[in-house]
Amino acid sequence: MPDILIAIPTYNERENVARIAEVILQHAPQSEILFVDDNSPDGTGKIIEHMSADDPRIHALHRENKQGLGRAYVDAFKWALQRDYQYIFEMDADFSHDPSEIPRFLEAARSADVVLGSRYIGGIRVINWPLNRLMLSRAAGIYVRLITGMPFTDPTSGYKCYRRAVLEEIPLDRISSNGYAFQIETIHYAWRLGFRVVEIPIVFEERRAGSSKMSRSIVLEALWMVWRLLIQNRLRRRPSGTNPRSIASRKDSKP
Repeated sequence: MPDILIAIPTYNERENVARIAEVILQHAPQSEILFVDDNSPDGTGKIIEHMSADDPRIHALHRENKQGLGRAYVDAFKWALQRDYQYIFEMDADFSHDPSEIPRFLEAARSADVVLGSRYIGGIRVINWPLNRLMLSRAAGIYVRLITGMPFTDPTSGYKCYRRAVLEEIPLDRISSNGYAFQIETIHYAWRLGFRVVEIPIVFEERRAGSSKMSRSIVLEALWMVWRLLIQNRLRRRPSGTNPRSIASRKDSKP
């Protein structure tokens, strides 16, 4: 079994799933893909089933109703941990995350436990976003950093690669957020548990097909989540120390 899994939540993504799988496997043929579909009314789940039947590297996890981004990733992580995958990616289905970057993430994972794709290292790398959305994203990153102390430029990024050890340590059943706050909550767990998180620059392009899932409730959830994380970390704005399972604690840093 390949040791790389790309987890992709879907809801009404029938225009994207076949093409995103094709491009991922073109750039990372050694990987496998898990689509987590929330019973999409547009038939996305059926398309994924046909894709899975044609290619054993493609898998489908079907859920009965729309449960949100966070729950989709938690289910995907649990699915991965039940198998032998060592590197688990988060990626959107809509091509806002470039699959050609996967090899760069894996290279960075040689010396990191979590690789976080940042839109804001050394400048802004966002295409086709309105100014208000860009300002919201940048403000969110600053807000998260000020309150939690996490030294990352893009804590809300949804393009990540986790080493297996990190997801084994994160208490997945205690993850409470479900929108984009999920990205903040999980990266905070990894950071405060003492795992090494590195950022690499990526270009983010607004989706080519379908519609955005952003909403007012998602923004409000993220605003409150950071305070909860600060309390969980006993008001500390730093990790507890280096995790003994971190790549930084091991002599052999080869993936």
